[in-house]
Amino acid sequence: MSKKGLPRDPAGEHDLPDEADVRVIDRNVKDSEPVDVDGKNTTTTDSSDTDSSDIDDDIEDKAEENDPLGFLPFEGTAKQVANWVAVFLGIWLLLNGVGMIGDGFKMVAGDQAKELFSFAENPFVGLAIGIVSTAIIQSSSTTTSIVVGMIAGGLPLNIAIPMLFGANMGTSVTSTLVALGLAGNKKQFKNGFSMATVHDFFNLIAIGVFFPLEILTGFLGKTATAIAPSLAGGGDSIISKGFEAFGDFIDMITEPLVELVSSLVEPLGDMWGGIILALIGVALILVSIQFIGKVLNALLVGKAQDILYAALGKNAFIGALSGALITALVQSSSTTTALTVPLAASGKFEVRTLFPFVVGANIGTTFTGLIAAFSASGAEAEAAMSGALVHMLFNLFSAILILSIPFLRNIPPRCSDWLAGLAEKNKLYVFIYIGGVFFAIPLLAVFISNTLM
Repeated sequence: MSKKGLPRDPAGEHDLPDEADVRVIDRNVKDSEPVDVDGKNTTTTDSSDTDSSDIDDDIEDKAEENDPLGFLPFEGTAKQVANWVAVFLGIWLLLNGVGMIGDGFKMVAGDQAKELFSFAENPFVGLAIGIVSTAIIQSSSTTTSIVVGMIAGGLPLNIAIPMLFGANMGTSVTSTLVALGLAGNKKQFKNGFSMATVHDFFNLIAIGVFFPLEILTGFLGKTATAIAPSLAGGGDSIISKGFEAFGDFIDMITEPLVELVSSLVEPLGDMWGGIILALIGVALILVSIQFIGKVLNALLVGKAQDILYAALGKNAFIGALSGALITALVQSSSTTTALTVPLAASGKFEVRTLFPFVVGANIGTTFTGLIAAFSASGAEAEAAMSGALVHMLFNLFSAILILSIPFLRNIPPRCSDWLAGLAEKNKLYVFIYIGGVFFAIPLLAVFISNTLM
């Protein structure tokens, strides 16, 4: 060895670089300017741009091969327009499917789902009932409306607020059902199921933080009660009217199909008619998600993928804002979160990238309750506004807390990935998860609480 610590060549005349130095030198040579050899410049051709272009071409060719609308005689812009029209058609079918599931469960349960709320005698039971009832009704907005009405009727806020927490949890069942439609492809199913359940783990953390905080301090209830008087009766605002008008538009374009199918199954009675209607809704959701996923795979190449990434996943704030706005417009967090499943399943977007978008959907879904509260008047106005504000503040503070702390932000994607790994090996875990988290555990909590009382 030389005094510099480098090995020497056999002749002992030169220091030889070690293996790490060789790698550095090799990289520097590759990255260097053209070398002058025997007085002549030799230009080294960097093939990275060519390789990248070839890869992009291969991706676009593969996307065109898998395009479900490839049979149409369109090219260029006309083809892209046709694909986007197909995406919106798929979203329309998805909205109808969600509506049919909700109406089907309502037919089966009748007023029994609402009667569940009468069992809420303490915050723990209120939380459990919020989860179960929303999982049955498949609409956190409906649950919120029921709870707001009960607040106006004298239900204490300390019991009503946990119901609103539970409503967040129960509404995410739809995404899990959507992921089941991808069971035929292991990789897509794992990605899709991970995306579907990341929402659940976010809600569990939010409940774990704010549920005990609310019991001990009444923080959210007091804040909402203080703000409500200044907002109650503000239904004439342009913003509230705008969201309400768009909600009416969504109802207008989905109600005809839902009502048609409902009328066809109605002769079968509430029980069987409701079950069949819900199953048709599930089938519509699965078909629409599969279709949307295939069309998006054909669309999201090159600049189109970059634009969508900028809107959904460029950073947490933009992702959450996009999720909130889209959900406020379609007035269905189930629809918004379900749309992220095929994006994740395609492998073009990671669960971590889409996670803030789903968190934003939680915030956006509270606009429905706020619109209803804005339209209330008289003595009920402040109570209605208090309930709606609690729901909004809970989701807003949860988003700020969890997304701003890296440790907390990483938990939902890691947990959902772990659960998806189990589900990939055995689909039975999916049904155990749905049955346990959304029904068995909450109902057991209600039973134990009532027994002890």
